[in-house]
Amino acid sequence: MIHGLGPDVRQGIDDEIDAALARLRRRAGDLGESFAALADAVTRAASGGKRFRPALVVASFEAFGGRADEMTGVYPVAASFELLHTAFVVHDDVIDHDIERRGIPNIAGEFRMRGSGAGAGAVAAAGLGDAAAILGGDLLLYEATRLIALADISANRRAALMALFDDAVVVSAAGELADVENALRGADQSGDSLLTAAHDKTAVYSFTAPLRAGALLAGASAQDLETLRLCGGHLGLAYQLVDDLIGAFGTTDQAGRDAGGDLREAKRTPLIALAQQTPSWPTVSDALSRAHTGAIAVLEAQRVLDESGARARLCGLVEDTLAQALISAERLPSAAATLLGGIAERIRERIP
Repeated sequence: MIHGLGPDVRQGIDDEIDAALARLRRRAGDLGESFAALADAVTRAASGGKRFRPALVVASFEAFGGRADEMTGVYPVAASFELLHTAFVVHDDVIDHDIERRGIPNIAGEFRMRGSGAGAGAVAAAGLGDAAAILGGDLLLYEATRLIALADISANRRAALMALFDDAVVVSAAGELADVENALRGADQSGDSLLTAAHDKTAVYSFTAPLRAGALLAGASAQDLETLRLCGGHLGLAYQLVDDLIGAFGTTDQAGRDAGGDLREAKRTPLIALAQQTPSWPTVSDALSRAHTGAIAVLEAQRVLDESGARARLCGLVEDTLAQALISAERLPSAAATLLGGIAERIRERIP
């Protein structure tokens, strides 16, 4: 998502994440073999990845003229957003009843196998897996908060960062709950409510809060921070809408799972809401009802969705949303505007 950050920056972010996870493993050593296994599983869940959220923090700090001698306080804040993301992913897998991520067992999957290996039945093993994942996500949330609480920054900036972090957690939780409820209500949900949920579950914690955190640490003005709030919201919504396109039309590599996974699972997304507004909806609805049966049915659902015009309309909505972000960005210092322009381009390049 972000290009141009040097290896020292990546290393600084990685070191903070690794130190937080190492601390958790040390604490786990005295708390029994099962908890040690959970600490190891949490470490695996937080390993690797593109880490673009912490990169946004650092890039924004630099774009707003942050001083190099203050970077030691920036890295733990940046790392906190990666651990927050991992916590949300772990909890999201529980909500979606997923036991794998990118083809390998997640925390729930690992502990489900652990339960089965100890002789537990399927229901009991699944319960153990869910409990471990919930607790693992809780530990990651705490570690993310702890990084900000102990960062080498002024008390005023820490208080402002905690407000940003609070917003990221609360709004994302609201968005995730709305997403689950939307799935239950099915076709009764409006396109606007689906867009709101798409924004809330991703935009604040993935874009708005990291961008504002970096700018705040660099001493950006209140006006610039407000502009970043608007820009981050638009970028985050566009990013989530592209994710919806990837879930329906992306390759296996793009989606990290079987192609057309959202169609197989009959997920209620803005793409589907747009299709519902077209004369082709009966045909689309019929194809979607069969998508769970296999790859051929998924291809047919993709074809009729495309022909309905919903895919093109959603791509147009992505472009409009990115354009709104760039219009707002014109009010920012040139380096910050350039940063946001680059982010918008990376989001556009993800469109399948």
